[in-house]
Amino acid sequence: MYITITPQKLGNNYSQSSADFVGYLEKENQDLEQGALPAGKAGMEHFFNQYDVEISADEVVKEIDGNGAKLKKTEPKFYSITVSPSKYELNRLQNNSEDLKRYTRELMKDYVASFNREINGRPISIDDIKYYAKIEHQRTFKGTDWQIRENQPFATKILQLKTEIRNIKEGRAEGNIKLLQNKIDRLEKEAPHQQDGKRIVQGMPKAGNQSHIHIIVSRKDASNTFSLSPGSKHKASEVQMHGKNVKRGFDRDQFFDRAEKTFDRTFVYQRNFAETYKARKDFIKNPKIYFASLMKLPTNERAIAFKIMKESGVPMLPSIPVTQAQLAMKVFNRLRRGVEVAIKSSSIGI
Repeated sequence: MYITITPQKLGNNYSQSSADFVGYLEKENQDLEQGALPAGKAGMEHFFNQYDVEISADEVVKEIDGNGAKLKKTEPKFYSITVSPSKYELNRLQNNSEDLKRYTRELMKDYVASFNREINGRPISIDDIKYYAKIEHQRTFKGTDWQIRENQPFATKILQLKTEIRNIKEGRAEGNIKLLQNKIDRLEKEAPHQQDGKRIVQGMPKAGNQSHIHIIVSRKDASNTFSLSPGSKHKASEVQMHGKNVKRGFDRDQFFDRAEKTFDRTFVYQRNFAETYKARKDFIKNPKIYFASLMKLPTNERAIAFKIMKESGVPMLPSIPVTQAQLAMKVFNRLRRGVEVAIKSSSIGI
């Protein structure tokens, strides 16, 4: 489960309205209307919230844009929450759309519970926030995906060879076009990451179940009075204001942890160590502790963990300090060789 929280993009190149973001979330429906998506895929998905379904994009824009009282132009009027279940989590669902809607409504209860705030002397409730969510079923490979990054040296060489061929055809150079094309064909096949027999490139639709959730939540509460920012730098504290103790902050760690537990409880999901938010944090902050915990797992669970890590592109070296990254890579390679036998001989079909 990967969850990100990002503020509305502001600045000269971005609109003050939520219309652009909402329009982006409508792209999949537009592609369905135009027949641009493969036949047999999921049908149109509409916006929904805690109590209503089939909410129009126009209503979402109207409600979000109209709920930013007293916010400055430099302050985000809304936040975007993206929830991306893994393929293992998605396999646990019976009906992607309906199950993810049910999960979203439970997730947003975790969201409000992670605010260290009160409204009129009481804790924030689900009815105090204004949000709209949408399920999407398609994803494309981006330049930041590890498959694209690892395929990049091959992409660069292929582009150079295609440039040579074009120069020969246009009379700016001499050479053997057939020989160059054979080199291109060989590089296409040698690229480490393939999908359906083709080199994975940026913009290519990802195969398999890619269902995920987009949530747009207003910065102001439902009464358009109080500011509720999940981007607060304060975690959970109290501050003196006008002679009174005032609670403030949003605990992201608590939100991410509760989100996992809610999914597991809702769908009776047995989460592997490598899928946990705590494990991912340990990997980045202290790889030694991470791998020590990994080695304590039963053989089958450890085998699944390495499979999940490999599919996720772990280790994510750019995210780790140099000295720790070197340690992580050294330990990772040694442990992976030792666990490959367990992966191959496992009887649980991983």
